[in-house]
Amino acid sequence: MILVNYGFVVYDLTYISLRDFWLQGRVQLYFKIGTFEKKIPKTPIRVLSFKLTKYYDWVKGIEPNRDTESYLNTVNKLKNVIDKTGDPLRDQKINNLLYSLRQQSVEMIEQNPFLVADKIGTLERIKNKMREHIFGSKDVSAKESFELFWDQNNWQKNRLENELVFFDDQIRPLLETNYFRPVGENGEPINNFGLIDFPFSLIFCIEIIVRSWYISRRHTGINWFDAMLWRWYDILLLIPIFRWLRIIPLIIRLDKSNLINVKAIKKQTSQGFVAGIAREITETVVINVINQVQVSVQKGTIRNILQKPNNNVYININNVNETAEIFKIISDLLVEKIIPEIRPEVEMFIEYNLKKTLIETSAYPNLEKLPGFKFIENQLIQKIASQLYQGLSKGLREVLIKDPKLDKLFNKLVDKFRQTMIIELQDQQSIEHIEIFLNDLLEKIKINYVRRLSAEDFEQILEQTRTLRQEAKNTGS
Repeated sequence: MILVNYGFVVYDLTYISLRDFWLQGRVQLYFKIGTFEKKIPKTPIRVLSFKLTKYYDWVKGIEPNRDTESYLNTVNKLKNVIDKTGDPLRDQKINNLLYSLRQQSVEMIEQNPFLVADKIGTLERIKNKMREHIFGSKDVSAKESFELFWDQNNWQKNRLENELVFFDDQIRPLLETNYFRPVGENGEPINNFGLIDFPFSLIFCIEIIVRSWYISRRHTGINWFDAMLWRWYDILLLIPIFRWLRIIPLIIRLDKSNLINVKAIKKQTSQGFVAGIAREITETVVINVINQVQVSVQKGTIRNILQKPNNNVYININNVNETAEIFKIISDLLVEKIIPEIRPEVEMFIEYNLKKTLIETSAYPNLEKLPGFKFIENQLIQKIASQLYQGLSKGLREVLIKDPKLDKLFNKLVDKFRQTMIIELQDQQSIEHIEIFLNDLLEKIKINYVRRLSAEDFEQILEQTRTLRQEAKNTGS
C-alpha cells in the first residue's frame, strides 16, 4: 500500500516537469553548449500510444491555454476549408484565415502566452524553427517569419501540403504543450492531489491507531503515545506536506519484509553518525576532565594535600613497601640496562666536572707550571672518573642484593625521602610555582590534544574496528 501511495506521490511531484512527455509520449534528447546544438535522435521517438494528461490534468487544475488553443483551432479550420475547396488559393475564406493566423502569430510573439506555464523556452524553440524554415537562419525577425509563412504567396510557392506537414510535425506539438493553471485563494497553483492521497492517509491512520493499541496492550507500561513513537517514522505517512519524506517508512518496511536489503546503507549511515559524534564526545569529556583538574589546582587542592597532616592510620595489607620495590625495579633497569649503555657519556661528564673543580682551586696555576703536569692531570682525572663510575655501579648493584638489613635501611631511606619532600614542598613559594606550572601544562595538553583529535581520522579508526571484528568473526568460524 505504501509503495503504491509513494508511486502516486512521485508521479505527482514530477508531473509538471514531465507533462510534455505524458502529453505526447515522445522522447528526444537536446543538447546545447554555446553555439553547438545536438538532437538525439533527430526525430522524436514515440514510446507511449496514449495521453495520460487527459486523466491527470484535473489534479493539477490544468486547463487549455485560450490563446494557443485558438491558434490551433484556426489552423484546423484552415485545413478543413482546404480539404473542401477545389481551388484553395483563390478562396476568400482561406485568405481570411491566413490573415487571422498572421495576426495571431504577432500577438503570440508579443504577449507570450507561454509565460504563465513557465515555458518561455518553448516559444523560443517555435520562433527558431519558423526562422530556419523560412529564412534558413535564426538571426532574423520571428514576426516576419510567421507573416511570410502564413502568406498566400508562400503557399503558392511551397505547396499547401508541404507547409501543413511542417507545421503539424514541428510547430503544433510545441503549441500543444502550453497550458493554463489557475491560482487558488492561498496564492498557490491549484493542486487536487489531496483527493487522491486522502484514502491512503485514512488507511495509514487506521493502521497506526490499531497497531498502537495492540502494542500498548501487549507490552506492560507502554501507553498509546509511547506505542505510536515505537514506529515514529510512520507518522510521515500522515503529513500532507513534504510527502517525499514517505520514502523513509517505505524503505524501512521493504527492508523488514526482506524485499530489499539496506544493511550496507544502514551500516555506513551509522558509522558516519558515530564518526561525526565520537570526536565531539571525546573532546568534550577530555577537556572537561582537564578543566576539572585545573579548577582543583587553582582552588589549592595540592596545597591542602601537602599541608594537611596525615592522621589516618596507614593499613598495609601485604607487608610490602611498594614505593621501595618500585625504586628497586628502576634501579635494576639503571644498573643492568641503562648505565652500561651510557658509561662513556657518564665518565666524560665526571671528567669535565673534576677538571673544572681542579681549575677553580687556588693552587692550580702553580701546579700547571710543573713539567708533565698536564699528562698526570689527564691520567688522574680519567682514573678518578672511572673509579667513581664503578663505585656508583657497584653501590646500585649492592642495593639490589637480597639483604634484609639493607632492605630495611633502604625502606627507611625512601620513607624519609618522601616525608622530607612533602615538608619541603609545603613552602609557600614552591607550592605556588608548582600550581602555576601544572596549570600551564594542563592547558598545553588540552590545546594540543584537541588539535590532534580534530585532525584524527575517525573513519580510519572505524575501518580498524571493522577489520578487527572481521578477523574475530573469521577466527570464530
